[in-house]
Amino acid sequence: MKRVRILLADDHRIFAEGLTRVLEPEFEVVGCVDNGLALGAAVEEKRPDIAIVDISMPGLNGIDAVRRLRKAGLNTKVVFLSMHADPTFALEAFRAGASAYVVKSRAVLDLAEVVVSVARSSGNVSRSSA
Repeated sequence: MKRVRILLADDHRIFAEGLTRVLEPEFEVVGCVDNGLALGAAVEEKRPDIAIVDISMPGLNGIDAVRRLRKAGLNTKVVFLSMHADPTFALEAFRAGASAYVVKSRAVLDLAEVVVSVARSSGNVSRSSA
């Protein structure tokens, strides 16, 4: 299997840089945006296999940004990576078009496994346990 191409969307630069370092041995990180408004243009330009998206971002939150992706016909798979463990957020993320939802407190344990699962499947993967 070719290396999965990932785009990150998170407004905390130090978190995004750390996440890049964790992911790069196994995946190709093609870019990072720090707000929901920039997500659509970056997906269109970079054509990642998967976008890992935070919910709470300036300009446009991640859920609304993913809704815009879907409305624009961009079918990049989306893994939400959020601090919100509340199932309401996960439900909204899946309604917006997410393939998976991971709580940041579980990211180190679950994220790489979820990315591989999402890349291989056409269904949804949920890892929202806190």
